[in-house]
Amino acid sequence: MPLAATPRLLAAVLLAIALSACSARYQTPVAMGGDDDDAVCQSRGNALGSPEYVACRKDRDVQRSAATTRADRRQRDLGEYMLNHPDRP
Repeated sequence: MPLAATPRLLAAVLLAIALSACSARYQTPVAMGGDDDDAVCQSRGNALGSPEYVACRKDRDVQRSAATTRADRRQRDLGEYMLNHPDRP
């Protein structure tokens, strides 16, 4: 590999890493799972549009919201800890 191509390759790799971190920020937390809410609620024997199905979907929304809130709070707490303790890694 020519030496002139090395900085370009390094820049491309760093750019790819930075972009992948940005795209992963707003994904659903792992605790929630990647399941499709519709498929999960229907697999539990709930007919589409039934009160049980609607309750299942609401429960899944609440669980997802709580998991996202916990993840955001942990990230904020880590940032505050790092600001308050600059001498510790």
